[in-house]
Amino acid sequence: MNILFISLGCDKNLSDSEEMLGLLTGSGHEIVNTEEEADAIVVNTCCFIHDAKEESVETILEMAEYKKAGTCRALIVTGCMAQRYKEEIMQEIPEVDAVLGTTSYSDIVKALDEALAGSKFQEFRDINELPEVSGNRVLTTGGHFGYLKIAEGCDKHCTYCIIPSLRGRFRSVPQERLLAQAEYMASQGVRELILVAQETTVYGTDLYGKKTLHLLLKKLCEIKGIRWIRVLYCYPEEIYDELIQVMKEEKKICHYLDLPIQHASDRILRRMGRRTSKEQLVGIIQKLRREIPDIVLRTTLITGFPGETEEDHQELMEFVDEMEFDRLGVFTYSPEEGTPAASMEGQIEEELKEERRDELMELQQEISLEKGNNRIGQELMVMIEGKVSGESAYIGRTYGDAPNVDGYLFVQTGELLMTGDFARVRVTGALEYDLIGELADEYTE
Repeated sequence: MNILFISLGCDKNLSDSEEMLGLLTGSGHEIVNTEEEADAIVVNTCCFIHDAKEESVETILEMAEYKKAGTCRALIVTGCMAQRYKEEIMQEIPEVDAVLGTTSYSDIVKALDEALAGSKFQEFRDINELPEVSGNRVLTTGGHFGYLKIAEGCDKHCTYCIIPSLRGRFRSVPQERLLAQAEYMASQGVRELILVAQETTVYGTDLYGKKTLHLLLKKLCEIKGIRWIRVLYCYPEEIYDELIQVMKEEKKICHYLDLPIQHASDRILRRMGRRTSKEQLVGIIQKLRREIPDIVLRTTLITGFPGETEEDHQELMEFVDEMEFDRLGVFTYSPEEGTPAASMEGQIEEELKEERRDELMELQQEISLEKGNNRIGQELMVMIEGKVSGESAYIGRTYGDAPNVDGYLFVQTGELLMTGDFARVRVTGALEYDLIGELADEYTE
């Protein structure tokens, strides 16, 4: 059976998709790349914000056309939108044969069999279960890097976020399962392991009674073949001394942290249900930079949150200017039904949200260019991502660049390099978000 698998949304969703692909291929099915070849189509959906929800709906409707035309025999919808709108999907889009919730993706083969037999199928397990999948996941990232999802769910309940009601409470994946998965990924050629969860920093608190991310990292560093380990989604208030220490001690751990702070106005932070103040954020950032001087800090912000005044926005602008984050992304606030923020007074017009977002990104562009210029002359280790078509140049990433969200270092060389190779590169130029370089005299190790 030829199956087209479409994965939407975040890297945590992609991890689930790869697990499902492993189950499907393990059952003898073939994965294809086009709708025309597909006997069955699976759409793993996202609905975190309005744009993601819209993309999921449009994709499902587009795939339903192939079912109507008779070229596709089964259409299956999984993921966050399936969890949230299960009844609506089955009622409004009759072409959909099966719907699986966020903790039910291990039933993907059963769902496919039922759909092919002409039965409608739904499976929605307790969202506080921890899915267990017996099979070798299929890596879709090119093979040289991969995402290791270390936990499910979230206990933070920020007022704008729907995730706890779709993904359940925070559950850590047992360390032995993660180590086995990381060993398998390394055996498949993965050289950069990227740890993800709704929140990585509280890993272990539910299983072991305390934060044990630092212990997991030490174990992961022992795996042969893994060259870089990167940690994403670290809530700033949960960063702790042992974690900082292990980052300093272990050479494989990238000096890079993703700290989603969302805002800097104490008033807005309280309305968001966040657990930090501006003063605390400044303290955490200063401590990280003091302890790990070459650390690259990434953050995300929400602009246009209900009740955000021009004064709040200017306070955030000043904070970004002072903190000089290495990497920064800005989302406009998206009201999600069922969240406290959606019914708050002071909802802001879309145009104003976008104006504020653009102001923040223009400021960050200046900061990013200045930081890039300060890198000129430095030698950095780079992971090669591919070749620039038609040119004697390669695309690479430094330790300060997570895939698909940060920038690149373009390496100009006539040497032959392969995707996944590591090379030492001397920085020769800077763009707003990217760097330009050439191979150092001793570029291989």
